[in-house]
Amino acid sequence: MFRGRSLVHVFSVADSLIFVSDQVRRLRELGMDVTLVTSPDERLVRAGLNLGVRTVGVPMARRVSPLEDWASLNRLRDLFTSLRPDIVHAHTPKGGLLGMLAASAAHVPVRLYQMRGLAYVTQRGPMRALLSTTERVSCQSATKVVCQSKSLLETALEDRLVRADRAEVLLEGSNGVDTRRFNRERWRRDGEALRRAWGAAPDDVVFVFVGRLVRDKGVPELLEAFGAVRREVPSAQLVLVGPLEERDALSPDTVARLNGSGVRSLGFQADPAPYLAAADVLVLPSHREGFPNVPLEAAAMGLPVVSTTVPGCRDAVDRDVTGRLVPPADARALAQAMLDYAKSAELRRKHGAAGLARVEAKFRREVVTEAVMGLYVREMARVGLTG
Repeated sequence: MFRGRSLVHVFSVADSLIFVSDQVRRLRELGMDVTLVTSPDERLVRAGLNLGVRTVGVPMARRVSPLEDWASLNRLRDLFTSLRPDIVHAHTPKGGLLGMLAASAAHVPVRLYQMRGLAYVTQRGPMRALLSTTERVSCQSATKVVCQSKSLLETALEDRLVRADRAEVLLEGSNGVDTRRFNRERWRRDGEALRRAWGAAPDDVVFVFVGRLVRDKGVPELLEAFGAVRREVPSAQLVLVGPLEERDALSPDTVARLNGSGVRSLGFQADPAPYLAAADVLVLPSHREGFPNVPLEAAAMGLPVVSTTVPGCRDAVDRDVTGRLVPPADARALAQAMLDYAKSAELRRKHGAAGLARVEAKFRREVVTEAVMGLYVREMARVGLTG
């Protein structure tokens, strides 16, 4: 099917390669020559060795930096001209912009932009205008735009980033979930050990947040909401799993509260699964997402989810069936949703079971991987390339 064909994945940072690792393995099985491109990073090198594919480090600044971006664009164009891939599949706002412009300049026949989120939605003024313009450029330079969720596609169409005939969502969206890895029974003993270490009794409710500790993830209002929860349920605990970042940084006052009463901040953890196994409810009060992985991973482990009504999050949660959705930046509504679960073990059980069933039915990673393979076949056929 893909023997003799070649593809390049472009991400701005190597951490994001986890999104496509299963797809790359499948492509290698089918005979595709694959190259991974991110900013230089030893994690890129390790990924290449683990997956058996070529890697190339191209510096890509995460911030807006015209001179650096121009240099990156030229390096990517030269790389694509040399490799002559059949497909360039570029992801994330910066990787998408540079990857699509360079692929277009190098006359790559299939140019796929994976829209994983829209950074401009939480911006105002000139920065919002700039970031929305770069999204339009990425979309215009692509031969197909793949939106990470249905609500993200709706936003892209409403904001006229892309025409409807040039964009789609694969299946129900998302990267899919490895249900063999995110399996509560597999991690049961690890979860129990963590709860003992935290001093959480079997009946105590543990809320967990997994993600970057930044304002856009709703961390300030999460801490405020949890304070209200503790006043009514003093035994409740909140565990934060993720790194503090300088970009979109928390205020000093918020950072000081990260290890307050009932709150435990654990920093970056390579594998979130044991922490999900130790928890009773996942809380992800993001202000913007494309289609967050963590709510589905939590659901696969039988956890109900509290999240927000923003695009992406509302695809990850079936409202009042697998979890609660509240307006973004609304600490009072967030606290009430958390209290609903803190006070009802039956509600936790019911919504957790529904979430697991939903993941098994719609979001298994192997099904998503095969959908991506089908996308490649269709797009190559559309430009006259045969498998």
